[in-house]
Amino acid sequence: MFAYIKGVLAAKGQDYIVVETGSIGYRIVVPTNTFEKLNSIGSEVKMHTYLNVREDGWILFGFLTEEELKMFEQLIKVSGVGPKVAMSVVSVMHPSQFGLAVLTDDVNAFVKAPGIGKKTAMRIIFELKDKLKKEISSDIEALSSSGTGGIDKPASKIQEAISALIMLGYSGHEANSAVSRVFSDDKSLEDIIRDALKSLVI
Repeated sequence: MFAYIKGVLAAKGQDYIVVETGSIGYRIVVPTNTFEKLNSIGSEVKMHTYLNVREDGWILFGFLTEEELKMFEQLIKVSGVGPKVAMSVVSVMHPSQFGLAVLTDDVNAFVKAPGIGKKTAMRIIFELKDKLKKEISSDIEALSSSGTGGIDKPASKIQEAISALIMLGYSGHEANSAVSRVFSDDKSLEDIIRDALKSLVI
């Protein structure tokens, strides 16, 4: 219903902010790590939003980046994971760290989030790992077929790995440097991406 809401930051609560636009104040629940990134009251803010419709009311969840929103939407599709648990994960993990944790079966990364136990962490990884791999593969194929980024021939492992990191939100320079550091001919594409991600979040 709302792709994003842009307006004046009118108030901050314990787990929410109020954004005023068009004489209407929107109460938006946000990740805890968002507060330290916000400017002062009265400044302009843009929040990418997800509207959760329940019998007892509607709740707007908001995120500073589209990557965080996408991460939240992926999490709430996991069986047994609701908005509250998903927000807990978004509050402690950057989207790139989230992708790395899923791809490398890093249960410990998830249990750092309040409300996440080992079983829930394993379920998140189990249900999202293949989806994330397919998404990266699909994006790489689209990038290769369109010729974007100067790829005129089937992408090499290096190009595919760089493209995958870019799709996860890293800049071209960061992706290129990380892949160059870990690349080896005998590594699979998945191993290259995994090792490059590890080098970026250390």
